Amino acid sequence: MRTTAQAVADAADALVPVTDTPRLDAEILLAHALGISRSQLLGRLRNVLPPEAAAAFQPLLARRLNYEPIAYILGTWEFFSLEFITRPPVLVPRPETEHLVEVTLEHLRGHPGRVLDLCTGTGCVAIAIAINAPNAVVLATDIHPSAVSLARENCAKHQVDVTIHQGDLFAGLSTREPRFDVVVSNPPYVPDEEWTTLPAVIRLHEDPKALLAGRDGLDMIRRIIAGAPGWLNPGGLLALELGEDQYDAVASLLAAASFRDIGCRHDLAGIRRIIHGATP
Repeated sequence: MRTTAQAVADAADALVPVTDTPRLDAEILLAHALGISRSQLLGRLRNVLPPEAAAAFQPLLARRLNYEPIAYILGTWEFFSLEFITRPPVLVPRPETEHLVEVTLEHLRGHPGRVLDLCTGTGCVAIAIAINAPNAVVLATDIHPSAVSLARENCAKHQVDVTIHQGDLFAGLSTREPRFDVVVSNPPYVPDEEWTTLPAVIRLHEDPKALLAGRDGLDMIRRIIAGAPGWLNPGGLLALELGEDQYDAVASLLAAASFRDIGCRHDLAGIRRIIHGATP
């Protein structure tokens, strides 16, 4: 009979080629198999691991050894201190995307406003905005039916009034829809040629359509910048998540489209991750 500590150590050793955080991954998965929190698991490391828990742990570990994201294995993931349902192939929420929510909330400053989230995916950005700016009217669009369905599930989970439309960017909206004070998006921005260089955890499980955007990764961003002025109120904010080294090119696109007050928000790695600008 193995102890919990031995099970964690063995799993962590096996996970070294798969992840930069093998022990953490092992602890999270074993805690999930046991139906307890990770902190509770750490208090039971000297305990003998029950056979039924060991049996439940093995398929979870096998999925992770196949580079499956932990968020898909658990079925939920945290974003902006909120728990979201996650399901393949919809993109897993990333911590750097939280800066989109911050920029939007700072622009609204607690006042009512209308917000549109494009390429919503799980709905995490739209829902986090709606919860933290309860007076805002929040809409979101996504072209993929699986994402729209998942975003609606997350709206129901959080009991938040966010309207989710299926459609290609602004085409998902009614022509009678009023303009917005903020348009925000984490669009596809990975250059096509970089697909083979991405980690296996992404290539094998997440939807390439949610990531790839042409030769330079800016195809979708160009479309959003071209369409946003027709949907934004004067002084309205456009905020976009970017890939590394894309800020200068996108800043030029915004300037050419007459956006002003162009600026950025760095992520925790120091990358100019969020670009924002205002309509005249």
